[in-house]
Amino acid sequence: MPAAIYNPASNAPFRLSRSKIDLYTECPRCFYLDRRLGVSRPSIPGFSLNSAVDALLKKEFDLLRQKKESHELMRRYGISAIPYFHPDMDVWRENFTGQQYLHPQTNFLLFGAVDDIWINPKKQLHIVDYKSTSTEKEISLNDKYKEGYKRQMEIYQWLFLKNGFDVSPVGYFVFANAGKNRPGFDARLEFELSIISYTGDSSWVDPVILEIKKCLDADIIPNSGSACEYCAYYQSRNSQS
Repeated sequence: MPAAIYNPASNAPFRLSRSKIDLYTECPRCFYLDRRLGVSRPSIPGFSLNSAVDALLKKEFDLLRQKKESHELMRRYGISAIPYFHPDMDVWRENFTGQQYLHPQTNFLLFGAVDDIWINPKKQLHIVDYKSTSTEKEISLNDKYKEGYKRQMEIYQWLFLKNGFDVSPVGYFVFANAGKNRPGFDARLEFELSIISYTGDSSWVDPVILEIKKCLDADIIPNSGSACEYCAYYQSRNSQS
């Protein structure tokens, strides 16, 4: 069984999730403390409403997957594809399983759980990610924090490419935006669905995985990421104590 904390002397595959790769790109110091020393960032509450929306969207698209039909939303956006049927779809969606790839150069067992996959007439796969929000602004991928969305998509694309699938660089984000303009709550939320396409480039993933290997093998804690709020808080608090 791969260990949760990295041991440079171990020959066992080391599990590394999509989110941990993203943590490294954000802050190598936090990543090292987490994966090498077992000191994680403070946890935050789960987003249970977002999880409920994800679950319902999966059910909705799964009905069409069985029928091999496209969703009305896909047709509205001119997307020529249908939900992809594969016997491992439920496995690929499991948080601690997902799609996996054993990276031979590092012995890292990399994995990530997708929300959905669509297939086009050319038999190429489109990675699909569901996102929930509530905003009156136009939905876009231009916000700074959404750079993480893009990296997430690209890691998923990379995982499926490494497993031999024909993956289109075009992925889709399905946004469920909860409106705030109803006269009252009445114990329900109303969502507007939209799709934003994103052309990914996963060429950065392999070099970063090699960087991560070098980072974890070292006995020196690396520097913080330039925009890491956790490290900035820690340093500020220490300087005032």
